[in-house]
Amino acid sequence: LMVWLRRTTHYLFIVVVAVNSTLLTINAGDYIFYTDWAWTSFVVFSISQSTMLAVGAIYYMLFTGVPGTATYYATIMTIYTWVAKGAWFALGYPYDFIVVPVWIPSAMLLDLTYWATRRNKHAAIIIGGTLVGLSLPLFNMVNLLLIRDPLEVAFKYPRPTLPSYMTPIEPQVGKFYNSPVALGAGAGAVLTVPIAALGAKLNTWTYRWMAA
Repeated sequence: LMVWLRRTTHYLFIVVVAVNSTLLTINAGDYIFYTDWAWTSFVVFSISQSTMLAVGAIYYMLFTGVPGTATYYATIMTIYTWVAKGAWFALGYPYDFIVVPVWIPSAMLLDLTYWATRRNKHAAIIIGGTLVGLSLPLFNMVNLLLIRDPLEVAFKYPRPTLPSYMTPIEPQVGKFYNSPVALGAGAGAVLTVPIAALGAKLNTWTYRWMAA
C-alpha cells in the first residue's frame, strides 16, 4: 500500500509541477511581451523558460526512462497555457494578450538526445540541456514575429493589476541588447545545463524517498 501511495503521490507531483510551471510562465511572460522593455526582457524570459522546462522535463524523463516524456511534459504546460489564454480572451482581452511559449520543439531535442545516446543521463544533462537553452529563444522569437505588435497591445489593453510604475511609457527596444535571441540562447545554454543536473538529482532523491 505504501509503495502504491508513494508512486501515486509522485505522479500527482509531476502534474503539480507542470501546472505550477505554467502559472509561473504566465506571470513571467505577461509583461515580457507587452511592456516597453519587450526585447530586453526577452533575454530574462528565455533564461527562465529554458531552465524551467529543463528541470521539469528531465526530471520526468529520467523517472520514466522513456524518451518522449519530456515532450509530453512540455505538452502539458502548453495545454494549460492555452487554457489560460482562452480565459483571458473570454474576459475581453485580445487573442494575442498572452503569448504561449514554444516549449515542445526544445523538449523534443531533449528527448532526441536521450534516445540517441541510448538513455545516457549525463549526455541528456549536458547535450540536451545545452540544446534546450540554445533552441528555446529562437523558437520563441519566431513565434513573436507572427503576432501583433506587443507595444500596440500594451497601450490598448493594460492589465488591470499592472502597477503604475510598470505602465509602458515609451519604447526602449534594444536599449541594452542588440540581439536578444543570441544573448538569451548563450546565457540559456550555460545555465540550463546545471539546472538540468538539478532535475536529475531531484529524480534521485525521489527514488530514495520511494524506497524508504
